Amino acid sequence: MSGLVALAVAYVLSQFYRSFLAVLTPQLSAELGADKADLSLASGLWFISFALMQFAVGVGLDRFGPRRTATLIFGLAGGGGAFIFAMAQSPQAIVIAMTLIGIGCSPVLMASLFIFAQRFDGRQFAVMTSWLVAFGNLGNVVGSSPLASAVDAFGWRAVMAGLGGLTVLVAAAILLLVEDPEVDAPGNAGLSGYLTLLKTPVLWPIMIMTLLCYAPVAGIRGLWTGPYLTDLFSADSLLIGKVTLWMAIAMIVGNLIYGPLDKLLNTRKWVVFGGNALVLLALLVFVLQPIPGIGVATVLFIIIGAAGTSYGVVMAHGRAFLPPELVGRGVTLVNFCSIFGAGVMQFVTGQLVATQADSSSPMTYQLLFGSYAVLLLLALLVYLSARDAPPGRAQLPGDNARI
Repeated sequence: MSGLVALAVAYVLSQFYRSFLAVLTPQLSAELGADKADLSLASGLWFISFALMQFAVGVGLDRFGPRRTATLIFGLAGGGGAFIFAMAQSPQAIVIAMTLIGIGCSPVLMASLFIFAQRFDGRQFAVMTSWLVAFGNLGNVVGSSPLASAVDAFGWRAVMAGLGGLTVLVAAAILLLVEDPEVDAPGNAGLSGYLTLLKTPVLWPIMIMTLLCYAPVAGIRGLWTGPYLTDLFSADSLLIGKVTLWMAIAMIVGNLIYGPLDKLLNTRKWVVFGGNALVLLALLVFVLQPIPGIGVATVLFIIIGAAGTSYGVVMAHGRAFLPPELVGRGVTLVNFCSIFGAGVMQFVTGQLVATQADSSSPMTYQLLFGSYAVLLLLALLVYLSARDAPPGRAQLPGDNARI
């Protein structure tokens, strides 16, 4: 249990690192000359590096176990990236630091899910995953108003240096406290296991949904709330921190609600579909009225934060069709889709904003929110073809091969 606590604390840091740039937008712009394109690139590379590492992480989990895999990557890359961020003298250094931090955070959640999948009944997987993500979203809370207050008191460099030290300490705790679960010898050793999974048709609608459903909440909370509030409401760091705090709290509540919903309603597919349909509606409101007032905008961010946290249930949906010998690679493949989609959308939205004649105009943000809405709509349409996996039904022989 103490090992899972160490991994949970590491996941709090992982959630912090993917979302804190929004609050630091004014400081990084003023001191380093970082513009929206620089911050979008840095945020996008966090997700892309995190996503690409999932393949190595999956093999590492199946071959070496979560303890060594998480300790080495999180301690060296995560801690090192935070220290580089603290010493940055240019936007390019921020980009490098965020790339390293993304690599460092890549094994943390997957190490926990690997342990869940090996030690607990599959019917508990969605609840445990959702509640772990809810706990991890405390990182989003810390990366909002508390971060703004800490930066105001101590400066952003000192805060980032302290976080780098904390990252290294948590990595040491993982090494000392985590116990690897006993597993059978993995089949399809190495990357060939991923090819086996990609030949499983039943996983494809789930992976496409995962590819696109996390992008809106990740991109808006992690980056675009800052520029949006700055450009359209002349917000400072403290106001940005307050709004993002509400969104972060909503993400915690959303995960806690999502966790038991699949058991309560006896469906995973329609829980995921319904929640993301609410996100789509909130995005369309922003498209129709990009300046709805600070109060209404905050409520819309809260809806996106709460309803956009279907990760635990969609991961459980995919987990239901994974063969036991490929659990590590299976959960990391589905997670790759989630993080890779968010990262690509950071690049796409960054370029979309950069190409506008007036990047701070309401029309720019209509295009921004509209791009998320279009892709989420496509994901929902594809997901309609997904095979449901109610938590009360055991996986049937042949489920891996049919749709």
